Amino acid sequence: MYNYRIQKLQESLEKGEAMLITSGSNRFYFTGFRSSAGFILVAKERADFVIDFRYFERAKNHVKSCNVHLSQSNVNAIFNELIRTSEIKRIYVETGSMSIDGMMRYAGYAKEVDFSTDNRIERVIRSLRSIKSDAEIDCIKRAQKITDDTFRYILERIEAGRTEREVMLDMEFYLRWQGSEGVSFNFIVLGGKNSSSPHGSPSDKILEKGDFLTMDFGAVIEGYRSDMTRTVAIGNVSDEQRMVYNTVLDAQLAAINAIKAGKVCKDIDDIARSLIYNAGYSGCFGHGLGHSVGIDVHESPSFNTSDESVLKPGMVLTVEPGIYLEGKFGVRIEDMVVVTDTGCVNLTHSPKELIIL
Repeated sequence: MYNYRIQKLQESLEKGEAMLITSGSNRFYFTGFRSSAGFILVAKERADFVIDFRYFERAKNHVKSCNVHLSQSNVNAIFNELIRTSEIKRIYVETGSMSIDGMMRYAGYAKEVDFSTDNRIERVIRSLRSIKSDAEIDCIKRAQKITDDTFRYILERIEAGRTEREVMLDMEFYLRWQGSEGVSFNFIVLGGKNSSSPHGSPSDKILEKGDFLTMDFGAVIEGYRSDMTRTVAIGNVSDEQRMVYNTVLDAQLAAINAIKAGKVCKDIDDIARSLIYNAGYSGCFGHGLGHSVGIDVHESPSFNTSDESVLKPGMVLTVEPGIYLEGKFGVRIEDMVVVTDTGCVNLTHSPKELIIL
């Protein structure tokens, strides 16, 4: 699998060109090895992974898609030796993640090489990562299973008098106890008026009867992430709350029903957005409908108003419409789906009907 990915990247390079990979997510994608440092230099006919002493022994035994080298104090020397060996004249960098400072540092090691910010090779990597293999989808399914189990667990423990932070910590402990390698991202657990902020942070706000509680969370299995949002009510709901909830649910179901290979991302977004806006909530759904999920919780492509990417089988994306009424409450419902030729498969199995606890 990792050799195939390297080969596909090499096919996009000309002789004398190389791709420099420094981001942790892409290093993992091309090697299957997780580390906080190191770089991969992929040339037309070879690929080299340079890693420091902390990881070298494990990398040497684990990584098969690249030649593994020990990086000692003089990175300059080994970097130039790799450039000389492959006769590299141009190096492409990760335009979406490498800092200017990082590029200048590597450029300083090899002043005679052209460091290019053309994102042609970056687009190849994004395209490769957008289609998940069966093994990748299996990891995401397992992560989502833990996420579903955590939702079922926390439903028994949500009540008026607890704080957002208490609920969040309870969820995170259970999720890790069930086998998650960590959290997919910092959990969003927001109640009452706080739920009108799509990406707020859990606070010491005490949950009260009549509050909506929005929980956005996910697990990690073998480096792959899940992402789910559910909104539940505590004690009771008003007619307005019920109307907003049902509108969001209708928008999500309509979008999911339209997803299949060949459709354009922005058109799926428009289905949900139009339904919400036509229901009288124009301007209350200010984020995209969804995003791809994998090694990172936000990958490409995305369901939003401008993404013209065409859906392909094997893409894994979230579908997460929301309505947010400033100073009152918010509702978001989020599932993950796998695109197929004829539709999509929903990986999220938690109930979506309005739950009143």
